[in-house]
Amino acid sequence: MAIELLAPAGNAEKLRTAFAYGADAAYMGLTEFSLRKNAGNFTPEELEEVSKLKAATGKKIYCTMNIIFHEDQIQKLRTMKDEIGRWPFDAFIVSDIGTVPFLKENFPEKELHLSTQASCINSESAKMYRKMGFDRVILGREASLDDIKRIKDAVPELELEAFVHGAMCMAYSGRCLLSAHLAGRSGNQGDCAHTCRWNYKLHYALEEEERPGIYYPIEEEDGYTTILSSKDLCMIDHIRELEDAGLSSLKIEGRMKSVYYVAVVTRAYRKAIDRVPDLDMYKRDLFDVSHREYTTGFFFSSDAIDTADVSRPTSYGYERNYIFLGSVREKTEDGAYALDIRNQIKKGDRLEFIGPDVPLLLDDEYVLVDGEGNETEQLDHGKAGSIRTSLPLKEGYIMRKLSGSCSIIK
Repeated sequence: MAIELLAPAGNAEKLRTAFAYGADAAYMGLTEFSLRKNAGNFTPEELEEVSKLKAATGKKIYCTMNIIFHEDQIQKLRTMKDEIGRWPFDAFIVSDIGTVPFLKENFPEKELHLSTQASCINSESAKMYRKMGFDRVILGREASLDDIKRIKDAVPELELEAFVHGAMCMAYSGRCLLSAHLAGRSGNQGDCAHTCRWNYKLHYALEEEERPGIYYPIEEEDGYTTILSSKDLCMIDHIRELEDAGLSSLKIEGRMKSVYYVAVVTRAYRKAIDRVPDLDMYKRDLFDVSHREYTTGFFFSSDAIDTADVSRPTSYGYERNYIFLGSVREKTEDGAYALDIRNQIKKGDRLEFIGPDVPLLLDDEYVLVDGEGNETEQLDHGKAGSIRTSLPLKEGYIMRKLSGSCSIIK
């Protein structure tokens, strides 16, 4: 069985993008009980669209239900049986064992996947979860390749999944109290304020930029720094090792990130799994999308988390940042392509287009057309517009341009 590529879907648009750009499955959250409470998530109004997309693609959709439940939340879960049952989920991702009886009783045909929040990183825990009815364990990020091999050998019938790309947490398997302490927003309830990414000043104590006067003793030089922020995970160079270790699914982090991020990261890992000869043309996008310094995390050793260990494509050893301009929609009757515009496009911009199997198309001889069908000098976000070009574009292609500054779409 081929290894699964699992991509994030913070909303319906990202779900479409994930599937179009190579994901075998996607994980999404409802408005309740998801650890990415602010990702947009899915509402009952999107049910029809999601159901049609699943039917058309035949791909899998997993529901994240991975918060740590309080008593009132576990009671509310029982009232949502019918609503949950209407969604075309293939599995539920949970960390709170108290949800298992409800899910097994009401949705026996659905798989149970153990969330990474449960911190399963040894074979004895894996055996226990299997006995409880779990079909898959999403391992804690602290598990090494050797750990994965040993767990798989001990419980061969259990599917194993691991995060292979994206942001990591400074806390053990993401079980962090820092956000609740500093911002009154609990990461374990899906409302993390990402306090580990904030800027802190180091002098005789640790002080967060927006909370002057609150000190956490430490000795360091003056000036603000993101000392608590972890590096980003990137295992694009090690797909074979991940497969050989016994993983069934490779997971990309990022339900709160942009459509552009979902497209280029999913595409790069799809090409790596498929072993395409021109992988570098797709891999280079991982260094242009918004990211922190990359690392291989804990897969090879506990020391690797502190060191960068991801090779850039040859002849691409410098940073380039892109502005995400939008997506190509349907071709109009006059031969132009309608656009979903996300950032301002000006005549003269050197535009780049990418597709699921098209690394890059360039154009600076296009014509911009406004919503009234007239040629125009610029198109703005939120307004109708299209483009006339000689390029062989297709619906779903991503449009971007090089940024002239350090600011980029995240």
